Amino acid sequence: MPLSSYRMHRIYLAATMNYGLGSDDSEELAYYNKIRKELNDMKKDPIKRGITLNWNIPEEIEK
Repeated sequence: MPLSSYRMHRIYLAATMNYGLGSDDSEELAYYNKIRKELNDMKKDPIKRGITLNWNIPEEIEK
């Protein structure tokens, strides 16, 4: 049985706040581990927030 959106949200909150899951359900553990891995991968990457400013604007765009 797939996880409900409510349960997925609760697992997401637990993973992002570094709380333990407290469940032995393999489907919930897999989702929790997937989110933890994505969070750890994001911490390793350089910051990619917002819009990058490029001051070297081609003349074609300025017209």
